[in-house]
Amino acid sequence: MFRKLLTLPSAADALPGRSEPTKTAERHFVNGRPISPPFPEGVETALFGFGCFWGAERKFWQLDEGIYTTAVGYAGGVTPNPTYEEVCSGLTGHNEVVLVAFDPKRISYATLLKSFWESHDPTQGMRQGNDVGTQYRSGVYVADATQRATAEASRDAFSRALARKGYGPITTEIIDRPAFYYAEGYHQQYLAKNPNGYCGVCGTGVSCPIGISVAA
Repeated sequence: MFRKLLTLPSAADALPGRSEPTKTAERHFVNGRPISPPFPEGVETALFGFGCFWGAERKFWQLDEGIYTTAVGYAGGVTPNPTYEEVCSGLTGHNEVVLVAFDPKRISYATLLKSFWESHDPTQGMRQGNDVGTQYRSGVYVADATQRATAEASRDAFSRALARKGYGPITTEIIDRPAFYYAEGYHQQYLAKNPNGYCGVCGTGVSCPIGISVAA
């Protein structure tokens, strides 16, 4: 079982899933805005995975300035419309991820990347801290060539900063954005609804040397 948790399933081995999406929340528990498109004109989206999505999502809605909304879900796997229990089984291939809808005139994609890198340890492979499994891997899922170039440049810069502090190589996957499936409603903004809930997201204490400029 431990081996299965650390290995992505093949399409033949993955759970079949379903044709209907999982029921989720309509509005953000903290700011009241919709968590699903269509978003206002000019709003762009970013997708990140870095451990349990409860704590990961909070990192972004707390940025506040320029963040339109956030939501949690599943991406990077094989199974269509998976449930939380299926993702946790390790048999869907999905990662727990955060969708961030943001206004690039108020906060840059590079700034989101800075928060992403500094909020977890991207050298741990298929885990974050005590959370072990393929659904806890570090990932940046890019929407276009511009996001990819920015993500890869930030990875390279942070890799050098980590190496100076004795950390190993970054294991973060940076791939074209796969299908995103919204998680069940009770997972959305979970730590705002449950302030004493579990959060396993923890950074390295190393500063990411890029992504600090925000457009006026």
